[in-house]
Amino acid sequence: TGRGLEARMTPCLVPTTSPLGQLEGGTNMVVLEGDSVGQIVLRGAGAGEGPTASAVMADVLDIARGNSMPVFGIPANELAAPEPAAASVPAAYYLRMALQDKPGALAKIATVLGDAGISIDRMRQYGHTDPTAPVLIVTHKTARDALDKALEAMEGTGVLASQPVAIRIEDV
Repeated sequence: TGRGLEARMTPCLVPTTSPLGQLEGGTNMVVLEGDSVGQIVLRGAGAGEGPTASAVMADVLDIARGNSMPVFGIPANELAAPEPAAASVPAAYYLRMALQDKPGALAKIATVLGDAGISIDRMRQYGHTDPTAPVLIVTHKTARDALDKALEAMEGTGVLASQPVAIRIEDV
């Protein structure tokens, strides 16, 4: 793409209506997207514990016998690293945090997000009896680096009762 290559393997939230959200059992899936081809979904049965263990042991035996081949057919020191995408592909994020239950705490968090150019899509604060208030926030799409800066700035507000959790929401 014009943005470069982006590859990611990380926990994320997906809509239950997406192909990834409908996976069950030992099924594996890879979703590829390209400007010209759109979305391609590859889906199939996973190998399972027996076949996987057999493949791992075969690799260990090959290495022990000195029969190892470079992973991509070329020694790693001869491979060129792919150029990363110019900027991360924007995504919405789910944020979960516990705030000190005092006036203005939520306003400070909203200000930090706004100062970072991050807009709140929705927010929920649950009832509580502790001196901390659990807060859930879903952002509009934003770059990960902007979110990381906001999360770092939140630490200086004095209202966090615990480290925030941020999980990417994939729109697939």
